[in-house]
Formats: sequence, structure tokens, C-alpha cells
Amino acid sequence: MLFPTVEFAVFLVVVLTTSWLLMRHRTPWKLFMLAASYVFYAAWDWRYLALIAGSTVVNQAVAVAMGRRDDDRVRRQLLTIGVVANLGLLGWFKYYGFFVASARNALGEFGITPPLPLLEIVLPVGISFFTFQAMSYVIDVYRRQVDVAPWLDTFLYLAFFPQLVAGPIVRGSEFLPQLREPRDPRAIPAARAFGLILGGLFKKVVIANILATTLVDPVFANPSAHGSLETLLAIYGYAVVIYADFSGYTDIAIGVALLLGFSFPQNFDAPYSALSLRDFWRRWHMTLSRWLRDYLYIPLGGSSGGAVATAGALLATMVLGGLWHGAAWTFVVWGAFHGVGLAVERFTGQGPTDPASMGALERGVRRVVTFHLVCLGWVLFRATSLGNAGEVLGQLFQPGTVTLVTPVAIALILIGIGFQYVPKDLGVRVGRVFDTPRPVLAGILGGAGLLLVDALGPQGIAPFIYFQF
Repeated sequence: MLFPTVEFAVFLVVVLTTSWLLMRHRTPWKLFMLAASYVFYAAWDWRYLALIAGSTVVNQAVAVAMGRRDDDRVRRQLLTIGVVANLGLLGWFKYYGFFVASARNALGEFGITPPLPLLEIVLPVGISFFTFQAMSYVIDVYRRQVDVAPWLDTFLYLAFFPQLVAGPIVRGSEFLPQLREPRDPRAIPAARAFGLILGGLFKKVVIANILATTLVDPVFANPSAHGSLETLLAIYGYAVVIYADFSGYTDIAIGVALLLGFSFPQNFDAPYSALSLRDFWRRWHMTLSRWLRDYLYIPLGGSSGGAVATAGALLATMVLGGLWHGAAWTFVVWGAFHGVGLAVERFTGQGPTDPASMGALERGVRRVVTFHLVCLGWVLFRATSLGNAGEVLGQLFQPGTVTLVTPVAIALILIGIGFQYVPKDLGVRVGRVFDTPRPVLAGILGGAGLLLVDALGPQGIAPFIYFQF
């Protein structure tokens, strides 16, 4: 069930209405929200409801068992069971085919055929997101940073539909306490919620879809047919597409959660205004970045060891982070590219510093360099293979005719990048200028925005990019 569809709009109206009617009755409300979340997931494929339910049962059973033990050795054993179960789930559905194909190709060079069947396994939508949330819950219980939640709360936490299939990755410490007390409908920031939903729809339906279908997809599908200018603009275009697509989804998710009375963590903070790669990862997919930091980088030693150990931890974290995005060598190399870049920055002193301490020229140069490094990485991320990535990069040095670049495409690229520099409180400022109450302003802008999205958006909305992860 896609967000920018009539089907979801009807679903949301029914859920919002029923949710607020049941809000003061905690158990019926939780049961209803769990059922609604399972209906949302079942719209993709009802057979995989057993997957998310089974994952919840295993993780909650491990958490409950840990909560009843004081012996650290036993708790570590239980944690190992939980982590292995989660990684096993990901490994089977997401990585089995990748590793078997890679092993077959490698051994095939020596005339060896391994006795491993290459199975066609369907990747369940959102498996990486709810599995990472489950792992964070079990690990936090082990660390005694989160109390063991009631069974029903854990089921709802891992299935809550706004962020179920593409994040943000919400930790138990951020979500579970919000289940303990009923929300007050008078305290809902409706103007902000609708503003986020509208902005997310515009990013996805207008910016991401138009750029993807008219420029980016054709260039990456047939790189040799396009010259340097068109290829360069397609690379810039993909940087905008993936930002608009993914941040658009999380804007809608956060907005829908707000309407239901829940606060989610921020997931993007103007990433293309970053002054370094490290600064970029503090701004891009922030909930994944801190997950990798707290549950992978720091346990691997973080920056507590020597230079070589820190570089190794950075590289391992980013390679595994790349592999989290997809079972392909392009993602592995993309992760390694960022890992090496982060290590180089750390040991050359080029990491994040206070922008106020820099001159305008230095800030500008650092932002331009960082943006182009990120774009170089995005070529690997978008390409269908390492060979395809090489073809695209090779076309940057080839002349050719310009057939796909249009004023609309250029305008959308400029809007997508320029949006990174828009003041965060722009809506409040506009309201002050016109002396208009924010709810009224939200209604006016919302109505006008929906008409604009409907008029500009192409027919047939593609699934969000991060659904495949």
C-alpha cells in the first residue's frame, strides 16, 4: 500500500477516526492499531504476516528471558540467540542468493561447482527496517537501557505502520514510552503534520518521479547513448531523486505518526549542505547512521583504538552498512568508498568543524567537494552492476547530443539541491508575514499543494526506492 494513493488515503481516514475514538481504552486501541498495521503490511503480501509476527515472538521471548536473568553470562548467551536469529532472517531472505551466486562465480573460475542451490527467494518489503528495530530492542534490553515491554506493546512497536516498510528506524526507548499514556487530540501539531505529508508527497510525486522517469532512468539504462553533459545532469538528478524519494517517505511517515499522536526522530537534515562526508552521515538517514554507530562501530572499537583500528572499524561499519542496503557488489563498493573517505577525513583533520569558524569561501568549497564525492558514490548505489557504474562514469568524458535535458529537469534539480538551504522555520515566517494563524495557513497551502501535486505528478507512482531494502 503506497502512501501517495487513494487506497492509503481511505485507509488513513478510517484508522485516524477509529484510533481517536478508542484512544482512552488502551488495550482495545493497541489491538486495533496492531490489526491496522498488519492490514497495511498484508496489502503487499498477506503471507509474510507470519514473518513479522514470528520475528516479534522470537525477539520478545529473548527480551523476556533476559529480563528474568541477572547472570551476565546467561544474558550474553540469550543476546547471541536474538542477534543470530535476526541476522539469520536477513541472511536467508536478503543475502542467500547473493552469496551463493558470488561463490558459484568465484569457484567457477577454477572449474568447481559448489553444491548450493540458487533459489528464487522473494525479498519481504521492509525486512531490513523491522529487523534492525528488533535487534536494537533486544540489545538495549541486554544493556539495561530499555525495560522489557509487554507483549502487545512489542508487537505494535515492530509493526507500527507509518514506519514499518521504510523507516525511520525508531528505537524502543523512543516509541514504547509513548504507548503508556493516551494521547490528547488537542495537543496534535496538525499544521506541522499536514505540512510534512504535503511536502513528502511533492518530493515523491513531482520531484523524484519526474526526474527519475525523464532523465535518470534512461541514462543509467543505456549510458553509451548519452554524452557528458546529459550524464552529469543525470548523476546530479539521481542525487536529488534519492533524497526526494526517501526523505519524502519519511516526511509522510513522521507526519502520519504525528496525526496518530506519536513523535518520530528526525531522519534528514539538509544532507547536501554537508561540509564533509562525516557531516553528511550526520545528516543523511540519521536513524540508520546512529544505529550503525551505536550497535556496530562502537562495539568494533570505534575511535578508542589506534589509527589502524579506527580505520578498520570505519571501513567495516560502512561496508556492512552498504550491504544492509542491498545484496549486490555495487552496495559493498559504495559502502567501502564512504568508509575509506571517512577514514581519510579523520586522519587528515578534514572532518566536521564549526561552520562559524570558516570563511564563506571555505564553506562553499567544502560543500561543493563533499556534494560531488557523495554524487560519485550515488553512481555506485544506482548502477545495476559495477560494469554499469563504470560505463556511466566513462560517459562523463564523451561528447554527445543532449536530448533528455529539459528546463523542467534542470529546475527540479536546482529545487532539490536548493531546498537544502531553505530555513527550517520558513512556514512560521510566512505565517508572520501574512499575519495568518498556522492552522489556517496550513489549510490554504495544503489545498493549493495537493492541487499542484495532482497537476504535476506523472500517472502511475513507482514504489519508494527504500522499499527494496
